[in-house]
Amino acid sequence: DHWASLGNPGWSYDDVLPLFKRAENNEQFKDGFHGQGGPLNVTYPRHESPCTKLFLDAAALHQIRLNPDYNGAEQEGAFEYQVTHKNGERCSAAKAYLTPNLSRKNLEILTRAVSARVVIENRRACGVSYYQGSELKEVRARREVILAGGAFGSPQLLQLSGIGAGEDLKKVGIHVVNDLPGVGKNLQDHIDYVQSWRVPSNTETVGASLRGAAKITSAMFEWRNKRSGLITTTYATAGAFFRSSPDVLVPDLQLVFVIALVDDHARKLHMGHGISCHVEVLRPYSRGTVRLNSNDPRDTPIIDPQFLSDERDMKLLLKGAQVQQRIMESKPFDSMRGKMLYPTRIDDPAGMERDIRSRADTQYHPVGTCKMGPESDPMAVVDARLRVKGIDCLRVADASIMPTVVGGNTNAPAIMIGERAADMIREDA
Repeated sequence: DHWASLGNPGWSYDDVLPLFKRAENNEQFKDGFHGQGGPLNVTYPRHESPCTKLFLDAAALHQIRLNPDYNGAEQEGAFEYQVTHKNGERCSAAKAYLTPNLSRKNLEILTRAVSARVVIENRRACGVSYYQGSELKEVRARREVILAGGAFGSPQLLQLSGIGAGEDLKKVGIHVVNDLPGVGKNLQDHIDYVQSWRVPSNTETVGASLRGAAKITSAMFEWRNKRSGLITTTYATAGAFFRSSPDVLVPDLQLVFVIALVDDHARKLHMGHGISCHVEVLRPYSRGTVRLNSNDPRDTPIIDPQFLSDERDMKLLLKGAQVQQRIMESKPFDSMRGKMLYPTRIDDPAGMERDIRSRADTQYHPVGTCKMGPESDPMAVVDARLRVKGIDCLRVADASIMPTVVGGNTNAPAIMIGERAADMIREDA
C-alpha cells in the first residue's frame, strides 16, 4: 500500500496478494493468504532443533507472542521459519521456474555470459550485447528487453548502456543516451547485527567438532534415505517481527535465530558449537549508491550502502540489539548458553554501539536502485509498469524497482515482481 501511495497504481496489497498466491505452493497453510499449486514450494524444514523452542519460549518472556503464520493475517510475533524447500532440498527461483521449462522452444539460457550493454537505436531497446569469454556477441529482441540483474546488476547494465546520471557516465567514458539521475541511487538494505554464544557440542546445533562431524555424517545418510534430518536445516530456524515501541504501527525490527556460530558471513570460522541471533532494521532511512568503476562490463561496480549514515537507523538497531541480548540471555537458554563471542553489556549502550559500528553488515536484501515512481518523481527510473523512462521497449523486473524496502525478506517479493511483470508484458503485447 505504501508503494501505491507513492504514485504507483497496481501495486497495493490487494493488487499483489493474488500474485504471491499464484507463485506459491504452501504445504501447511491453506487460507486466503497463501497459494496452492504454484511453482514455488513453501514448507517447514524436515529437521527441528530443540533450540528453536527455547528461542520461542524466550521471546514469549519478553512479550513477543507466538505467531506461526507471519505471512498471514498479522506479521508481528515469534515463529519457526517457513522455507522454499521441496522434498528436503532448496526450491530456488531457478528450480521453480526455469528447470521445469528447459525444453521449451522459446527459452534459451546462456551461461558463463556477462551482459555488456543494452543495444539502443533511436531511443528504443532492440537487443543486448554480451561477452562469452573474450568474444562480444549480440542477441536481438523483436518486442522488448527485460532486465533482471538485481539491485546491483540492473543499474550497472543501465549505466553501461548510457542510461543514468550524465555527469557520472561521462567520467568513465560512456556516451549519455538518457540522462536519468536516479539510476544506481536509492540503494536500501536491511542493516543487520549478529550476537553469538558458545554452547556444548551435544546440543542440536551445527559446529566444528568431532561430535559435530559424526552428527553431520549420520545426517547425510538420513537425508539420502529419508530426505530429512539435520542436512535440511537452513541454520536460521526461528525468528520474530516486533515493534520498537507501542507508538510504532507495524514491526520495524526482525530477529533471526541461528543454530550455529555466525561471524562475518562465515568468513571467520570458529571451532566448537554455538547459537546466534541477528537483529535487523526493517525500514532503514540510510540510502546508498551503485556506480560504475569503469566502462568495462566485466569490472565490478562501486557499491556503497552507506549503512548507518542516518542516525535514526543506529538508534533503532541499538534498541533492537538490547532486546535481542535480553532474549538470548534469558532463562530458557540458561542450561546451555556459554561465553559470548563478542561480549557486550545491555547496560553499556556506548560499548554496544561501538560493536555495532564495527561488525553490522548486510542481510542480503539490497533493493531500490531502479526506483519505481510517477513522472513527477525526478529520481524514478521506471514507471508503474516497470518501463524505463525515456527508452521504449525496455523494462526492469527485479528488487531494484522497489521504491522502499519491504518490511521482511525480499525473496518472495522479488518473485512477485517477476509475476507482475509477466502479466504486464502479456497485456502490452
